[in-house]
Amino acid sequence: MKKETRTTEEKINKLEGVIGTLSPLKEENQKENNKHATFKTKEVIILVIITMVVSLFLGALGMQKFMPISGSRIDSELSEFIKNYEYITKNYNGKIDKSEIIDSAINGMLSNLDNNSNYLDSEASKNFNILLEGKYSGIGIQVYNKDKNINIYSVFEDSPADKAGLKAGDIITSVNGQSAENMTSEELAKIINDNKSGEVSMTYKRDNKEKEIKLNIASVSINSVLNRTYEKSGKIVGYIGLGIFANNSYEQFKKALEKLEKKDIDSLIIDLRGNSGGYLYIAENIISLFVDSSHVIYKIEKDKDITSHYSKGNNTKKYKIIVLIDGDSASASEIVASALSEQYGATLVGMKTYGKGTVQELQNLKSGDKYKLTTKNWLTSKGVWVNEKGLTPDVKIELDEKYFDDPIEDNDNQLQKAIDEAIK
Repeated sequence: MKKETRTTEEKINKLEGVIGTLSPLKEENQKENNKHATFKTKEVIILVIITMVVSLFLGALGMQKFMPISGSRIDSELSEFIKNYEYITKNYNGKIDKSEIIDSAINGMLSNLDNNSNYLDSEASKNFNILLEGKYSGIGIQVYNKDKNINIYSVFEDSPADKAGLKAGDIITSVNGQSAENMTSEELAKIINDNKSGEVSMTYKRDNKEKEIKLNIASVSINSVLNRTYEKSGKIVGYIGLGIFANNSYEQFKKALEKLEKKDIDSLIIDLRGNSGGYLYIAENIISLFVDSSHVIYKIEKDKDITSHYSKGNNTKKYKIIVLIDGDSASASEIVASALSEQYGATLVGMKTYGKGTVQELQNLKSGDKYKLTTKNWLTSKGVWVNEKGLTPDVKIELDEKYFDDPIEDNDNQLQKAIDEAIK
């Protein structure tokens, strides 16, 4: 599967209304028919928002503030801008919003930079925050369209939907009195998001029996981590799938790892396929679970100065680690994969990663909009810049086309290969 170099806009258009970038996630104790999810199913919808910022809107973020330019540093180019700004605002024949003009000017500046320096309007900023904070206001379900019906793919633990008894496999037949037949996932999300009462009435079908329930809209924690075990050839292989490096992903990952280690796993698979990045410090914390503080885990390059960043861990694990990667594994995913490969000896399985070797900083505007600016390069622990090159897997294997037609574990040949490598 050839890696594409796609802009953010192209990736958004490709997903066309998909709400959320998290791949289908769930806990071990969910229903059997939801047991075989992996991180590649494209049609799963998270009922969070109508348009979610996706893929390379993430990146490795250092949340630093920028210093304003002092009066003494105003150069001729900036003087030209100020001169024309004053002329336009004073002489334009019509109403003018000065705040919008400034925001548009900033957007214009960013459009001349790299693809990872992005302007986020207020709606995109809201969605961006939801994704990286790992929580949102809603009912806590992932759904998909099939046979003109809206089917529940998974239910977030401790969410209103979970407390109301909804389960994977249930079919939503109506919401707030409106029939859900032929309703799109996006339309369902809009009904829930636009609800002002704080309560949603829903009818669902299970085993050909309908039931009506009421759900309160509440803060829902988005679970970005999946864990389970496989037993093969007398060995126990742990598995952790990570969909994004959100604010709450480290605690979820650590909890999952501790759960697996209590089962005396012989090896561990970390699945970063489809994970386009997130917070840099979350990636650092996850790497630190596996290697001690003597290990460099990545480097930052700024104005030709290179700074090494070390693990904060207390010890180095002993079991074998396999990291699953693909062309959508980017930024923070590449930091984790490269550190575990170079410093731990982990085996990379899958396809070449995206190749995003830059760090963005986030700036808030008075209007509520935000923008991200590329300010640094990151290098692997051995000083390799992966930008536009990606990480090359130790074991190259393309995902079988059968998986796209029937996304079950048996058809996930990359996962099966990772399990085989884990038990060697």
